[in-house]
Amino acid sequence: MTEQSLASVAGRAADGRRHPGEGGPATAGRLENVAMPALPHHPAHDDLRRRWAATVAAAAGRAPDPSSPGPDRYADDLLGRWAEPQRRYHTTDHLVAVLDRVDTLAEYAHDIDLVRLAAWFHDAVYLPERSTNEERSARLAERALPELGIDRAGTEEVSRLVLLTRTHAAGDDDANGKVLCDADLAILASPPDVYETYAAAVREEYGFVPDDAFRAGRADVLRHLLGLPGLFRTPHGQREWEAPARRNVAAELERLRAS
Repeated sequence: MTEQSLASVAGRAADGRRHPGEGGPATAGRLENVAMPALPHHPAHDDLRRRWAATVAAAAGRAPDPSSPGPDRYADDLLGRWAEPQRRYHTTDHLVAVLDRVDTLAEYAHDIDLVRLAAWFHDAVYLPERSTNEERSARLAERALPELGIDRAGTEEVSRLVLLTRTHAAGDDDANGKVLCDADLAILASPPDVYETYAAAVREEYGFVPDDAFRAGRADVLRHLLGLPGLFRTPHGQREWEAPARRNVAAELERLRAS
């Protein structure tokens, strides 16, 4: 999400504690054979592992090899990150939703498999009180993808796309970027009750931020979104998601003003 204002507020509110997830995501240490905690069960895990293996194989230009342990090792590392305890919205469910929306928008991408890889990595590092999550997520991709057979150009494109989710400001000629950003922002166009659940989950992630500071930071984010000429850049996003997203964002901003 476009949450720079929240990240700034969170940084001022953070107490400097070492976060339960910080050692792994910040250093990419778990990709260096550091023991991982047991992965909490999620009903989508088996399908996600399959999707990951197929995407890696396609991006690397080779047929999937179910007997190879390589992709599975990285899949479990990433799934462990998405299951970290500090997450309330940026969870495995969010990963599934973004991957599904990327598939919906696949016809608009230049290289859909690189967009899918970027979706896997785009919130792989997520500590709400830090403002460098996208940079650390991109570095994680830069470390992992060459080991999985992704060439330099593909790795650089995935890293670029991950960094783009900091602003969601895809250029007019950035087909891959428009697909990833629209997929990430599509939550804004959810039915109102789903949107309210999303907004509540974001508040939980920033639970260490005082209410007044959170309301101010969140309101800045929402005003920024409403001030954009368009929230979505793909034809599907503009046609299907723009209007409901603006209604939801405006309604949340009104609730914040009234609280």
